[in-house]
Amino acid sequence: MRQVPITKQGYETLKNELSQLRSVERPRNIKAIEEARAHGDLSENAEFDAAKERQSFLDARINELEYKLANADVIDPDQLSKEKAVFGCTVVLENVDTGDEVTYQLVGPEESNIKEGRISVGSPLGRAIVGKQLGEEIVVDAPGGRRNYELVDIV
Repeated sequence: MRQVPITKQGYETLKNELSQLRSVERPRNIKAIEEARAHGDLSENAEFDAAKERQSFLDARINELEYKLANADVIDPDQLSKEKAVFGCTVVLENVDTGDEVTYQLVGPEESNIKEGRISVGSPLGRAIVGKQLGEEIVVDAPGGRRNYELVDIV
């Protein structure tokens, strides 16, 4: 089994989702199956079919979360060196062409959310950032063209 890096925050998020699925969503769905079954003929019962389909989805997601949590390598960003950009750290980049600054946390694919400023270390920009030190230039070929950044801070 391959260990997958994840931040403490990401680990807790997955743990909370798993708990929600096990203790709330699954019991609610079991009740929905029982109610649909009580309506009689299952061969033409859309409610029953939908509830069974939802049960399959919930079971698959529970299994996926259990696997991810079992193989998680939890990394505490506060314990990381600020000498170079590594998984879990937060970086401030300056667009060399425009002078605009952006801040991103380097996370795993499960945690990435660009709207919240978290990018995957496996993304093109994430791969370009990892291992860089303050002041180094980062060049990324994006769909909109080549982007040049400078690493101005590691938080």
